[in-house]
Amino acid sequence: MVLEETIAAIRPLDESAMEGARHHWDSIAKPLHSLGRLEDMVVQIAGMTGSGNVRVDRKALMIFCADNGVVEEGVTQCGQEVTKAVAENFLQEKATAGILCRHTGADIFPYDIGIAEDTCIPSCKIAYGTKNMTKEPAMTREQAVCALEAGILAAEEKIRDGYQILATGEMGIGNTTSSSAVASVLLGLDPETVTGRGAGLSSEGLQRKIQAIRRAVELHRPDPADPIDVLAKVGGFDIAGMAGTFLAGAAHHVPVVIDGFISAVAALIAVRLAPEASGYILASHVSKEPAAKMLLKELGKHAVLHGEMCLGEGTGAVMLFPILDMALAVYHGMATFESTHIEAYVPLS
Repeated sequence: MVLEETIAAIRPLDESAMEGARHHWDSIAKPLHSLGRLEDMVVQIAGMTGSGNVRVDRKALMIFCADNGVVEEGVTQCGQEVTKAVAENFLQEKATAGILCRHTGADIFPYDIGIAEDTCIPSCKIAYGTKNMTKEPAMTREQAVCALEAGILAAEEKIRDGYQILATGEMGIGNTTSSSAVASVLLGLDPETVTGRGAGLSSEGLQRKIQAIRRAVELHRPDPADPIDVLAKVGGFDIAGMAGTFLAGAAHHVPVVIDGFISAVAALIAVRLAPEASGYILASHVSKEPAAKMLLKELGKHAVLHGEMCLGEGTGAVMLFPILDMALAVYHGMATFESTHIEAYVPLS
């Protein structure tokens, strides 16, 4: 019921609040729309919250950590034990995402949603990793729904705690393989088109990865019109948790930030389940992974960072925070044309 109720609660953006935010931007004593996409993001957040008084002071990064059975096919450089090691480092702020959060004033919340071992991080574990999708479905449909709902419940807790913007992150050896499989099905593209080297695969490893995805898709024939079917057959628990977070943000009028490729796959699942959720999603950066641009185009999103990053963990999403803070500093603090007795710019016809 949690999933259905969350989807039912999602509403369109508040057009009146967005118009008010646009009017305020245009009243500020600078060239019109000169902060480009950053102005658009502020307007979009006004539409989410229903208020032109846009504030995102309390920021959280939610990292869903899970293992993937497909690593048995030699599609990664390292073993599953790395997932647990990095996930536990998040608590000590020793991983990249933790360092960035500390620097940007964001709080970090890792979740064990499917790591292959027991861990010391907060658990919403669905299972000890997914199955090897080249041999059997990655998870059951029931597990897919539970993982989506775990993401919803985790996000709702942070929203109740007063967080005003959420970033999505993931950690899981083999998750670019599951993400590429999901992207292949949802975008209707051949696996070779959407699959990249992940954490640095050799050319031989890349071919193993592509062939593993192709075998899994051909074996299970996931239905592209049914996102939960796709998630269950070739997805991952971390993807599901992030997708749930996007849905929860939309239901509660809180912006949720896409990180890179894997996070964008999760966002696409959320939007396919609830199209109006798209209005509550912000894009941070364009990942180096080959399908990243395709996914952002499908979502109708424009990222402001183009650094060819592919680290994951939510790092790109967290990097958006200080940029957004600077845009909001201008939005709230800069003088207006009226207050400075400067003639306002006139929009071009």
